Amino acid sequence: MGDLDVDSVIERLLEVRGSRPGKQVNLAEAEVKALCHKAREIFMSQPVLLELEAPIKICGDIHGQYYDLLRLFEYGLFPPQSNYLFLGDYVDRGKQSLETICLLLAFKIK
Repeated sequence: MGDLDVDSVIERLLEVRGSRPGKQVNLAEAEVKALCHKAREIFMSQPVLLELEAPIKICGDIHGQYYDLLRLFEYGLFPPQSNYLFLGDYVDRGKQSLETICLLLAFKIK
């Protein structure tokens, strides 16, 4: 699978800021798989119940709305300058569910 360059993935995912909504990000299948594998390792190493410290921004359902996610980060600062807790429903309705989950996983890994 090779080494995952998380910074490069994040950089490409954020390049679409300021573009028209719907502009796709070009990620290789191997990068997406590597993101999933690495994030899984991190999640499996953490306890089921996390003890989080304030301040933290709690976000509801994103539903694959990638540009809404980018807007949240622009208003509340991008990780790691701010801490976020996403409650679920990361993908499904939006046309850019893949970009949405990849950015969230990449920030989790970083």
